[in-house]
Amino acid sequence: MTAIRHAATAAFAALLLAGCVHPITMITETAPPRSQAHLVPKKVAYVMTDADRDMEVITPGGSGDRVSYYPYRDLEKSIRDALRAVYRDVVVLRTAADAKANEATGVSLVFAPRITTASSSSSWISWPPTSFTAEVACVVTDAAGAEVTRVRAAGNGTAEFGEFKGDFGLAARRAATRLTSQLSSEVRRNEKLR
Repeated sequence: MTAIRHAATAAFAALLLAGCVHPITMITETAPPRSQAHLVPKKVAYVMTDADRDMEVITPGGSGDRVSYYPYRDLEKSIRDALRAVYRDVVVLRTAADAKANEATGVSLVFAPRITTASSSSSWISWPPTSFTAEVACVVTDAAGAEVTRVRAAGNGTAEFGEFKGDFGLAARRAATRLTSQLSSEVRRNEKLR
């Protein structure tokens, strides 16, 4: 009987150490300002596959727990908004490989984003992350697929325990908002992307 109790205690301790995985979202509603008078008169595209949208990521939260989210699905609107703040027309492609289709539809630049994220928490009593980082690195090609340049943007977000109030992805959304703003600025600043 003692052996069973010890085994049960060990299993319970392992469960506590493993922590739980909690879903959050990075979706933000804010977008960089879009001034019609200052838009670059080009049609551009970004590549977002179904496999990208379905990719789940799990990173650390607080108190030994972890958080799960879908960075491509959650940040797709942010990427589109960043490009719409610079260009007249923005479309999505399922693949960048079809150069003839890109040229036929008038796409002049294709952005292929790769997203990386990280999270952590200083809290030992609550699971939502108090610190979150999101980074996007885009290879930009012309319609024929030749590389034009690369663009990188990052955003950091923090949130304290008292701010959550049921908004468990607050640090992630703050990071996404900063990432969107920086991506728009980096694209606008790059001479090769005009």
